[in-house]
Amino acid sequence: MAFLHGFILAFGLILPLGAQNVFIFNQGATHGKLLRAMPAVIAAGLSDTLLILMAVLGVSVIIFKFSYIQFGLIVVGIIFLIYMGVTMWNSKAEKSENAQQSFSTKKQIVFALSVSLFNPHAIMDTIGVIGVNSIQYSGPDKILFTSATILVSFMWFVFLAVAGKMLRKLGSGVMLWLNKISAVIMWGSAVYLGFQLL
Repeated sequence: MAFLHGFILAFGLILPLGAQNVFIFNQGATHGKLLRAMPAVIAAGLSDTLLILMAVLGVSVIIFKFSYIQFGLIVVGIIFLIYMGVTMWNSKAEKSENAQQSFSTKKQIVFALSVSLFNPHAIMDTIGVIGVNSIQYSGPDKILFTSATILVSFMWFVFLAVAGKMLRKLGSGVMLWLNKISAVIMWGSAVYLGFQLL
């Protein structure tokens, strides 16, 4: 029961279209081989794992008692999202193996970490929903609940990368528009975070 609860809860949280999902989908679409998008998938999955563990163990609640930490995360998040949006907007929709050089393994990891760890909205969701729901469990049940939420993250990111790769077959014109839409979503997320500072 705890596993099913965690699975359904995490699935509901991860479904909404956000910077993290858009980035993983985009990486699946821009790389010729799925393996080349795996750095972004793994980095995003590990980031979610860290946030979930912090929420379940109560560490994140202690950290967010300090308002300056939350402020700092929002500022860094805005900067990263603006930069990522510019990068995606300027990306070329080519089908060669050398396309999307700007999204090397290193940049995929950095970008995936930024949209995961520097997104206060996602962090607060993890603390407020997963962390709070985990309180009702203890021992093996808590482990099952936590494992389910982590499993959903990895499964969803792999699915997004695969879906992106399938979209790639539709042609470079579709890919060009996908890059533009991704950029707009990134900038929209930055604006949303900016309003939280007001």
